[in-house]
Amino acid sequence: MEPRQEQDEEIKPSLPGQRGQVKLSNRKLLNRIWSVAERGCKWRGLPSKFGNWHTIYRRMNRRAKTGVLNGRFEA
Repeated sequence: MEPRQEQDEEIKPSLPGQRGQVKLSNRKLLNRIWSVAERGCKWRGLPSKFGNWHTIYRRMNRRAKTGVLNGRFEA
């Protein structure tokens, strides 16, 4: 198994399933969230190479409200 697949399988149980046509995997979403946290930048300051900042923010916000992120960070 490739490292990325291994990472996806490791985090899969603690994250909600993805519905519809999602361009950004849960693993990539977490990488974007950690990038903002690590750099201390505003969401609008997220590098454009990561995709639309607002889409990433909305997904992060939903997961934070449901407690998914806390569970993942504790794991």
